[in-house]
Order: sequence, then C-alpha cells, then structure tokens
Amino acid sequence: MPPDSVSPPSAPPGPPPDSTPPGAVPDAVLFDMDGTLVDTEGLWWEATADVAASLGRTLGRADEPYVLGRTVEDTAAHLLTPPAPDAVEAVEAVAERLTESFADRIRQGVRVVPGAAELLRALTTEAIPTALVSASPRSIVELVLPSLDHSFAVVLAAEDTPRGKPHPDPYLEAARLLEADPRRCVAVEDSPTGIAAATAAGCKVLVVSPSTGLPDLHSMSLG
Repeated sequence: MPPDSVSPPSAPPGPPPDSTPPGAVPDAVLFDMDGTLVDTEGLWWEATADVAASLGRTLGRADEPYVLGRTVEDTAAHLLTPPAPDAVEAVEAVAERLTESFADRIRQGVRVVPGAAELLRALTTEAIPTALVSASPRSIVELVLPSLDHSFAVVLAAEDTPRGKPHPDPYLEAARLLEADPRRCVAVEDSPTGIAAATAAGCKVLVVSPSTGLPDLHSMSLG
C-alpha cells in the first residue's frame, strides 16, 4: 500500500484582516505638531541652521531628512557627524542648544495652520478623541499648546517613547493610551519622517501642508 500522505503543518494564523468599512469614523485622530498644527518647521530649521553654523556646518537639502520631523537628539547627532570622542556628552550639549534656540523663536509667536482650530473644534463636537504626537521635547510642546486651545486626551513628546519617529513607537503608544486600534486611527502628518512612523504603526495617514492648511472633518474617515 502507498504510504499515508502527510499534510504539511499549517502556518500560524496572522493578525485578523482589517474589515473597516469605507467612510467609517476613526476611533481617534493623532496629530503631529510642528508643520501640521502649527507652522514651526521654518523656525526649527532656522534654529538648527544657527547651531550648525556655530559648528562650522552649512545646512542644505540633503540635511532635511535628519532635521525635519526628527527628535532634537537625532538632529544633534547628525550635526556632530562624524561623532566626537565624547559623543554622548556632545550630543546632549548640542541638543540643549537646539532646544533653547527653537524655544526662543516660539516665544515670539507661532502661526496656527489654517483649518486647525476648526478641525479640532469639530472633533470635540463629535466626541472623537485626539492625541498630540510630537517629536519635539516636552518643553517645546508646552510652549505651543496654549496657542492650540484644545484639550488633547493624550500628549506625547520626544521623551515619552524609547524611539522617536520614523519608528512607529510614538503612534503605537498614543493608540495604546487611548485604548484604540492603530488601524482605526487617522494620523495627520506633514513630514516624510512622521508619515513613515504613522504608516509603520498601521494608521491611516492624512498628509497635510502648512501652506494648504488642514481639511475638514469629512477627511477624517477611514475609507
């Protein structure tokens, strides 16, 4: 008789498919801050350029991925490439200078991106939870928050996760604190770094620009 056939072991089940219907309302909306809700990326670039000049460097387009949407420490490490012998201490010192330079500019006033106030009010009216997910230090976030005049359910700054954007950690942590499935959250971002982080976390990503402003509530659907 022919030997009994043996079926190969079945593959372990993967995560359940996302069956969210088109147009569904998100469980939460997760906002980046700089360049998304407030037009501060130009201020951050100016602050970084000043510190870079003091280190004998001139910033150009090739530096953008290492400056925009990154944590202060990431940008400081980039400015110190190649690393100094006392790399950790040097990065901390440059990060402190970057933060102070950025804060000085923010204290002179920030421009809220057009449509941001209206969108935040609409989300409050519809009782859709919101989170602020920023790569900036908490000291910077606290300076900006009053200009937004909105009560976020969760506020995450650079210090709140071991890894910052472009890693998914900040968005995953925001969803966890909101007790929401990341796949049922809309993340609002402007930079490639932030878009990568939100996409890796599984969020639906809505890409915006300070020049065009934020859309209305209808763009917050998961469809």
